[in-house]
Amino acid sequence: MSDSNTTDFTNPSTFILLGIPGLEAAHVWISIPFSAMYAIAVLGNFTILFIVITELSLHGPMYYFLCMLAVSDLVLCTSILPKMLSIFWFNSSEIDFSACLTQMYFIHCFSVTGSGILVAMAFDRYVAICDPLRHSTILANPVVAKIGLAVVLRGGMLILPLLFLARQWPYCRTNIIPHTYCEHMAVVKLACTDIRVSSYYSLSVAILVTGLDVFFITVSYTQILRAIFSLPTKDARLKTFQTCVSHLCVILVSYIPPLFSFLTHRYGHNVPQHLHILIANMYLLGPPMLNPVIYGVSTKQIRERLLRLFTHKRT
Repeated sequence: MSDSNTTDFTNPSTFILLGIPGLEAAHVWISIPFSAMYAIAVLGNFTILFIVITELSLHGPMYYFLCMLAVSDLVLCTSILPKMLSIFWFNSSEIDFSACLTQMYFIHCFSVTGSGILVAMAFDRYVAICDPLRHSTILANPVVAKIGLAVVLRGGMLILPLLFLARQWPYCRTNIIPHTYCEHMAVVKLACTDIRVSSYYSLSVAILVTGLDVFFITVSYTQILRAIFSLPTKDARLKTFQTCVSHLCVILVSYIPPLFSFLTHRYGHNVPQHLHILIANMYLLGPPMLNPVIYGVSTKQIRERLLRLFTHKRT
């Protein structure tokens, strides 16, 4: 290791991503499931986008939000995997300082954006079930576009201060990041100054965004469940609830792994570092892979369009 990595210096031009410390010998093997997850995520989300765009009957608020989620998932997993594989396969661990901050911004921005899209989808289900006669009026196409724009702007604006703060800190300890990607706290911990502003702001954003989003989703589904249980017949209740199953599964997949990672990071001091890093990768790659599978299996319209697509190709 060169002296420049261990002695004092100011604002390095590159950082060194170590991958998964302690598991360097297994990097190639670890890359296999991660590559498979990424391939499924890309194929699945592009399939969702293709089906919604080409099928006129799916041109509605629920499927527009689903397309937004697919795009957000594609950007999120593409932000981390190519560089991760270059570390695992070619030992190409260097990343430019600006590229590192850009990767950090995209990861956190689209994590916040994805959470906002889930809130929008919960609101769509609430209106569709609790006020169906006004659904097309309340969630007209211009309104859906404005909601989508607001969700993206929220993610971009909330994460922007983290980028500016990270760029201004002096880095004079080391340029080695024991991670597979430029996670915010992993980067700013290398600064040789008081980083409490960054730490408190990032923690506040995480708690505020996740807390508010989960609160709004909970309120929406509380009202949805009340409306479902007030339906006169069991068949009607079951049929209405089935329209929400896919979204509920996606919510669980999107929030439980990050919560588990947060708890182990804050309180699991005896958890090995390589396990922390594996979990951090899983919660960024897992939802983009599982979301299109969940919607493809549980949503009748998408499932039928897929079947028609494959049967048409065979004939």
